[in-house]
Amino acid sequence: MELLLHEYELPLKHPFKISRGTVTVQQSLIVELRQDGVSGYGEAVSSTYYNSPIETMRNHLVGMQPLLAGETFRDTDSFWNLCAGCLANAPFVLSGLDCAAHDLWGQLEGAPVHRLWGLDPDDSVASSFTIGIAEVDEMVAKLAEMPGWPVYKIKLGTRRDIEIIRALRAQTDAVFRIDANCGWTPDEADALTAEMAQLRVEFIEQPLDPSEQKAQASLFHKSALPIIADESCVREADVSQCADRFHGINIKLCKCGGLTPARRMITAARDHGLKVMVGCMAESSVGISAAAQLAPLLDYADLDGAVLLSKDAADGVQLRQGQLTFPDAPGLGIRSLR
Repeated sequence: MELLLHEYELPLKHPFKISRGTVTVQQSLIVELRQDGVSGYGEAVSSTYYNSPIETMRNHLVGMQPLLAGETFRDTDSFWNLCAGCLANAPFVLSGLDCAAHDLWGQLEGAPVHRLWGLDPDDSVASSFTIGIAEVDEMVAKLAEMPGWPVYKIKLGTRRDIEIIRALRAQTDAVFRIDANCGWTPDEADALTAEMAQLRVEFIEQPLDPSEQKAQASLFHKSALPIIADESCVREADVSQCADRFHGINIKLCKCGGLTPARRMITAARDHGLKVMVGCMAESSVGISAAAQLAPLLDYADLDGAVLLSKDAADGVQLRQGQLTFPDAPGLGIRSLR
């Protein structure tokens, strides 16, 4: 196998603000695995919160080139195990390689990855569109720019959270999902979940910091709304820890190390009676096309990362007004890099 890297700066349509910071440009490494005249693609985006800067990821990938040059792709599990042995502390890089390996697998087999897994894309759940934190009138304007979506995910963690949801609810009857990104205190969460329920919010994602385990367990039992784990569920071992603290988990490929562990996390979540969501970072259609392969297995999806960009890096699975459209192409459906 030959490993090649393609570096992108992906500008967002609007500054994307959550409770802990703002992004205007997303740095991304597109990973290409080439064998037998075909290529598979994956993506590794940078993240300050998860200590995954672009320079470190690039160094990890360059370090993998000699190892992979001596390998021939056989199957995705063997490939993941090989890479995981070197990248245990670099899940974003591991995810990029694992997704590229799945794309390569589909290319070599001449079939989409979801079909190779025995899944039907017609069973895919609808995805939400995310509205980042801004002034209330700006958030209302962002909603108006993207009408007709069945679900909107609203980023919160401000002193105006109820005002924001009331203003947005006045504009639409669509489903609202709230993501506080650890931005609430336990006392705020106790009060806000009840008020959000009255405003017809479906669930709350990660209201508390992961360190607030005792408070989270208490909130789980008395919350007026289901609570979904994000920052509290990073890798496979976290799934069991979320039982009796959360009602569901949000899996992100970059956090857990790719499609291979993500599928295991879905199985584990079902075993623990947890709902399953797959989310994304601000990322190109390369990363979204990988995560979308899991859509038929999910209760919820948040796969709008490429929709938030003003310039994409590739063509692949498309998302329009919540509906995923899968190209008639093998692998992950990535047709070209731009």
